[in-house]
Amino acid sequence: MVPILLVLLLVLILFGAGFAVKLLWWIALAVLVVWLLGFLFRGTSTAGGRGRWYRW
Repeated sequence: MVPILLVLLLVLILFGAGFAVKLLWWIALAVLVVWLLGFLFRGTSTAGGRGRWYRW
């Protein structure tokens, strides 16, 4: 009984980790798209055209 429970626990942990990693990939992709759009359109919103859209 204990080995079966350990295998089920391992499956749940791996399933949860896989879901979290997939979610993190989607979040990373969304951040990349936002960063690229900000990089491409950074000069259109400022008077001088050389402004930064981020605060780093």
